[in-house]
Amino acid sequence: MLRNIAGHSEKGSQMRKNVGFFLGTVAGACLTLLVTSPQGTHLVDVAKAAARSDNTYSQLNLFGEVFEKVKSDYVEKPDDGKLVEGAINGMISSLDPHSRYMNEKGWSEMQETTHGEFGGLGIEVTMEDGFVKVVAPIDDTPASRAGIMSGDVITSIDDESIQGMTLDQAVNKMKGAPNSSIRLKIVRKDADKPIEVAITREIIRVRPVKYHAEGGDIGYIRISSFNEQTTEGLRKAIGDIQKQIPQDKLAGYVIDLRNNPGGLLDQAVSVTSTLMQRGEVVSTRGRNPEETQRFTAHGGDMTKGKPLVVLINGGSASASEIVAGALHDHKRATLIGTRSFGKGSVQTIIPLGTGNGALALTTARYFTPSGHSIQALGIKPDIEVLQDVPDEFKTRSEIKGEASMRGHLSAEGTEQSGSQSYVPPDEKNDKALAAAFNQLRGVTVNADAKNIDKNADSKTAQKRPVAN
Repeated sequence: MLRNIAGHSEKGSQMRKNVGFFLGTVAGACLTLLVTSPQGTHLVDVAKAAARSDNTYSQLNLFGEVFEKVKSDYVEKPDDGKLVEGAINGMISSLDPHSRYMNEKGWSEMQETTHGEFGGLGIEVTMEDGFVKVVAPIDDTPASRAGIMSGDVITSIDDESIQGMTLDQAVNKMKGAPNSSIRLKIVRKDADKPIEVAITREIIRVRPVKYHAEGGDIGYIRISSFNEQTTEGLRKAIGDIQKQIPQDKLAGYVIDLRNNPGGLLDQAVSVTSTLMQRGEVVSTRGRNPEETQRFTAHGGDMTKGKPLVVLINGGSASASEIVAGALHDHKRATLIGTRSFGKGSVQTIIPLGTGNGALALTTARYFTPSGHSIQALGIKPDIEVLQDVPDEFKTRSEIKGEASMRGHLSAEGTEQSGSQSYVPPDEKNDKALAAAFNQLRGVTVNADAKNIDKNADSKTAQKRPVAN
């Protein structure tokens, strides 16, 4: 096979020699695996492998030919760097919705985001059908105060259409100097016409954890994202709540992960470790052996075994689903709300050298401790609670989820798409939160309940079967 490769024309021979060594190694592995096959089978497989490699060379030659033609014949002299970056973006965008290339600026800005401080609007977004779709606004940011919600589709920024931009390009346009203004055009499902929103940028200091003592017996903890500050914030929240509520009075904790779009995997693991004494948190399985890993709880349960209720909805994605899935599988928490987003893939950040940015590449699927993949399925709560949605929000109260995204990894089962993501701004109207408080106070509800009475008491509430 190597002789066939070396027999090509001298043009580009060095590339072919390097690739040929790799292909030769692969062919050797195939031969070893097929030693026990019927005589001649391995020769057929080697021939097929050679044909595939020849096809790859032909396609690479085609790319080089197109690149040279554009450089020499395009009506205006193109920028070589932009041509290459555009080609890379095109290649990566053909994979799945979460893989992407970041140039040096985009890579730097992503690092700012994971540190928990950056300049901009305060929204978590994804790309869908060529437009930017809001996964969730970040609490107490210009975007959330302007009324932007999960499911909104941004079609233009300062009158410039987003179509044709990469996700990073669109995000970069939304970031900017504090106190500068930006206009977004937003499309909402079933709305008569697009809505224009004017927002003033701020320095976004993401406080990923907020908390308070509720009624003298419950600790409420809201986790809005998983950045480098999340676990530290959670530990502080639990410590402060334990100072405010005596241990003998503390009924348990509500962990609110609604509209939390995720973030860092290590933070999901350490957050779970803070809430669970021991056991597997999540496993990852990829194409390569090194992508198969298991992560276990470490550090001990700061809540001292107190009951937990975790709130999820259609905007709870990725790291949020890891935490919810682990606590549920270990019977450490009851899940209340609506089906989660269903993003069950792991992206590895691969720096590409000084000045070349980085690649966020989907390298594995993750699985809950029970071996369940939530990819394009989501996590179904033990108790489903639907909110009463005001008329003005009904067209954007539901998010389609991972299963609706073009090019998503397929599910290991019947795909599920669509779940309510509306959270009432006033706690007294929040039926899922009321159900969580009732659960911790011993007032349980039927697992099929669609509406929860905030004023229900132990005499009138129906008993809920123990979740499996």
